[in-house]
Amino acid sequence: MALADPTHDDRPRLRDRIYAWRTGLLRSTRFQNWAARTPVAARIARKDGEALFDLVAGFLHSQVLMAFVALDLADHLSAQPRSVDSLALRTGVAPDRMRVLCQAATALGLMQRKADGRYALGRLGAALPGIPGLAQMIRHHDVLYRDMGDPVAFFRDAPATELAAFWPYVFGAGGTIDPETAAVYSQLMADSQTLVAAEALSVLDLRGISRLLDVGGGTGAFLTAVGQAYADLALHLFDLPPVIAPANRRFAEAGLDGRTTVTGGSFRTDALPMGADAISLIRVLYDHSDDTVRMLLAKSHAALCNGGRIIISEPMSGGERPNRAGDAYFGLYCLAMGTGRARSAAEIAAHLDAAGFTQIAHRKTARPFITSVVEARKA
Repeated sequence: MALADPTHDDRPRLRDRIYAWRTGLLRSTRFQNWAARTPVAARIARKDGEALFDLVAGFLHSQVLMAFVALDLADHLSAQPRSVDSLALRTGVAPDRMRVLCQAATALGLMQRKADGRYALGRLGAALPGIPGLAQMIRHHDVLYRDMGDPVAFFRDAPATELAAFWPYVFGAGGTIDPETAAVYSQLMADSQTLVAAEALSVLDLRGISRLLDVGGGTGAFLTAVGQAYADLALHLFDLPPVIAPANRRFAEAGLDGRTTVTGGSFRTDALPMGADAISLIRVLYDHSDDTVRMLLAKSHAALCNGGRIIISEPMSGGERPNRAGDAYFGLYCLAMGTGRARSAAEIAAHLDAAGFTQIAHRKTARPFITSVVEARKA
């Protein structure tokens, strides 16, 4: 593919000259030294310096979190504060190294140091086990960290990634799939959808819907949450057969088996089940290319009755105003997967409009780093 001509943006503009002056000033060691000695500028310089240092140290911070989870420190500290030696004995980590980990975890708010020298759970560490699936997702991140080991190669060379091999279903895998792989995949999907369901349902009003079809719904975690919140709503799950196998058990345990239908199939090759007056796509679109998204939305439009609703819930890019979760995390995660991308609400709206949907609305959630919601209707 031919590269765009890099000279087309080189026309001199006044705002560019101002930008160049400002950038040159900030890059000047002399200016930085002056700023450090000037009270107002020093506060700004210190704040910028701290932010840059946090970026430099960010990978190490994430590894402290990974060790905190992998060593089950939240469980070891759940009943009482413990000494370094006690934690070392319980985890098999040498005391001198455990001391460094405890100090680091304390600095990050995962732990706190008591007056007697023992360590206890900090607010973040105490809350972590109470967030469904969070620990499991943190453990899974070792795959992404390995893929990002050489970030220049990652962005420049588009190498084959371990993460892409971990999510075979995203690429339309079918046939016989290793049961252990399917189980790990399905559990991670269920864990993430539990978080997403709570956030999405806080901004959705599903009254008036008689049947909800959840496409790509995995083991039914989202439908289970919907069914518990809306007692009269019929639920229909559609996903690949190896993925949906545990769904019936989940529905039965939740007392929803009399209201649920489970259909195995691929939205790539099969028509979607008809008869629903609402379709949900929960963390589905960002896994796929624009071509696949256009195809799926067209199939969703065809399957819905007139006036039916489509609900899209997933983390989203900030678009013209990039955000940390959508652009500095999920954007890279999708890139490592080798397909899909984090889209802004405006981009999703454009795809919905092209598929024939109307009354498109963006529902902002309290925790957009977990999910945002876009709704629309079939005219």
